[in-house]
Amino acid sequence: MKNSNPKISMIAAIGEHRELGKNNKLLWNIPRDMQRFRKLTSGHAVIMGRKTFESIGHPLPNRTNIVVTRDKNYKPAGRSYICNSLEEALKIARKKENDEIFIIGGGEIYKQSISFADKLYLTIVKGSYEADVFFPDYSDFKKVTYKKKDHEGNFHFTFIDLER
Repeated sequence: MKNSNPKISMIAAIGEHRELGKNNKLLWNIPRDMQRFRKLTSGHAVIMGRKTFESIGHPLPNRTNIVVTRDKNYKPAGRSYICNSLEEALKIARKKENDEIFIIGGGEIYKQSISFADKLYLTIVKGSYEADVFFPDYSDFKKVTYKKKDHEGNFHFTFIDLER
């Protein structure tokens, strides 16, 4: 039986001051963070903004890719659903997804969806970074369901899962 109300989760790697990206690029290349992202989102619906989709360059494999853009004529290469609003994207995602819908960026999509997200999967990278896009305030998410400190290369980070 189809679950018409799958969990809505957000997943992101951010700095200690909620830094998210600069010039439409991620601030870090941390393979372990990418592995976690792949493992968590694989097999699920992912919702992203057009800029995030273009920075990735192709639909993510083994996921239902849903791209939100204001451009009514946007036609990306590859198989993705194109929506003109977050509400439309969620409607499609709920039809395709039983378990968990992932919001994967960017800044504008995170800002629009933080108020109704159920869960956050964050990788918090230690340090201060120059950024032009920031993750929204998530102080409402107080319940820690998972936390693990790690490091890779020059990066020290914490994987943390939070719920309201």
